[in-house]
Amino acid sequence: MTPKVKVAIAALAGAAVSGMVVHGLHAQAKSSKAYTVTELQTLDPKLAADVAQRIAKAQEAAGGINFKTGGGKVTAMEGTPPPQRVAITEWASLEKAEAFFKSKAWTDLGPDRDKALKTVRRYAVEER
Repeated sequence: MTPKVKVAIAALAGAAVSGMVVHGLHAQAKSSKAYTVTELQTLDPKLAADVAQRIAKAQEAAGGINFKTGGGKVTAMEGTPPPQRVAITEWASLEKAEAFFKSKAWTDLGPDRDKALKTVRRYAVEER
């Protein structure tokens, strides 16, 4: 094999590897983290404590990171009065968050969740 052929093969291999790396970086850049924010009213404090733990475990199993804000003190800073309870969870992407709230794990928690907590509002915020 001549030196010119070796250089040409090395250049082609380098271009192929570079192309794969750039493609991988573009794929990562398209997926932004998302945060779900749930505003709640406590209906049954004892049951709410149990349900909150089960929700956190289900979210963790689905890839969510629970910020452990549910049940923490909520203080108004400006605007309308705050809800009693706010739960915030981080997700790898908006699609992961949406998939969790459509999942069997979430649906199965429904009966106990509805006895313990009333959802006032839930929304997702995606990172820029």
